[in-house]
Amino acid sequence: MRIVFFGPNGSGKGTQAALLKAELTVPHVSTGDLLRAAVKAGTPLGVKARAVMEAGKLVSDEIVLGMLEERLARPDARGGFILDGYPRNLAQCAALETLLARIGQPLDVAIELDVPDRVILERCEIRFRAEHRTDDDPAIVRKRLQVYREQTAPVARHFADLGKLVTVSGVGKVDEVFARILAVLPRAAA
Repeated sequence: MRIVFFGPNGSGKGTQAALLKAELTVPHVSTGDLLRAAVKAGTPLGVKARAVMEAGKLVSDEIVLGMLEERLARPDARGGFILDGYPRNLAQCAALETLLARIGQPLDVAIELDVPDRVILERCEIRFRAEHRTDDDPAIVRKRLQVYREQTAPVARHFADLGKLVTVSGVGKVDEVFARILAVLPRAAA
C-alpha cells in the first residue's frame, strides 16, 4: 500500500506512520527525518537544509524530491511505503505523481491528520523541551502552521478531487487515533 500522511508539525504523522509501518510492513519515509539525518551528518545538503529549517521555511522541492526518489528506489519500498511530510504544495503533488508514475507506484490513499493549532503548539513545546529540535521551537511552529494552512489546504483539495483523501482526527490517545486510521484504510484503498 502506498500512503501519504499529511498534517502540520506535531499532528502525529510520525507516530502514526511508525505504527502503520509495523502493521503494513512497508517503510516509513519521513522527509523531515531524511533532512534531519543530512543535517546531523553535516552533508552539503544538511548544511543548506539546517539554515532553511531553522528559519521555519521549507527546503526546496528539487532537493526533497531527489531524496525521495533515491529512497523509494530501495528494495524495501517496492511493496509500498508511507510518505510523511511530502507533498506540501500543489507543485510537489505534481512532481510526486510524476515520480510515482515513472516508478510504477501510484498512490493509494492520502491521510490527513486533523489537529487544532493549540494542541499542536502544546505537543511541539513538549517535544522541543525534551528533544531540543529547533523545528519544534514555538515561534517556528507558529510560522510553519501559517505556511501549512496557506500551502497545504490546496493539497487536501487535490487529493479529495482524486478520491484519495481521508481526514482523520489526530486528537486523543495514540491507539485511538491509530484505530481511526485502520478503520478507514480498507475503504480508502479500495
